[in-house]
Amino acid sequence: MRLLLVEDDRELGDMLVEVFADQGYTVDLALEGQRGLHLALSRGYDVMIIDRGLPVVDGLDLLRRLRKQAVTAPVLMLTAFGALADRVTGLDAGAEDYLVKPFEIEELLARVRALHRRNLDQAALLPLGDGWLDSASCTVRLPSGEQVPLSGRECRLLHALAARPRQVHTRTSLRQRIFDGARTEAIVDTYVYYLRAKLGHNVVRTVRGVGYRLGEL
Repeated sequence: MRLLLVEDDRELGDMLVEVFADQGYTVDLALEGQRGLHLALSRGYDVMIIDRGLPVVDGLDLLRRLRKQAVTAPVLMLTAFGALADRVTGLDAGAEDYLVKPFEIEELLARVRALHRRNLDQAALLPLGDGWLDSASCTVRLPSGEQVPLSGRECRLLHALAARPRQVHTRTSLRQRIFDGARTEAIVDTYVYYLRAKLGHNVVRTVRGVGYRLGEL
């Protein structure tokens, strides 16, 4: 995951960069809003963490500018202002979440993970190893460049697996999410078979006794 951290407190910023790096994240740190705006507009991020009280361009102004420029990456806003009105203002400006300083690192990490999961669940384009799933057009682009069309149900099933690639999904949960109304889990097995027939047997992995998870093209 690639993060943008916009925080004017150098000591706090450096500490958070180290914490996220230890978790396997790639982090860009901006110490003021104008630099944060430049980075957000020129690079792609999975989640952005923005301090509200920034020099040059404050956090709320930065967030509004990003949303006007159609930057849709989820934003967690950090602030020293914990009043309800302040939280409402931040959320109305386009933030997805709000965390008041001082905060616990574990809570920050958990909120970032939650934002990332939510963003993947809603994303139209998801990676499949060296290929891509385009849910908007229901096609898979293979590493060779070939595009493989999927049916609506095939696409929704593959999207559910690709949005959370490390998670093992039970057949029951997939039936409830993708095949609402189906009486048995056998329909999940049927569509896994269809996906494998189109994309190769390894695209979906079977976890015996549990369910399925994303494989590879």
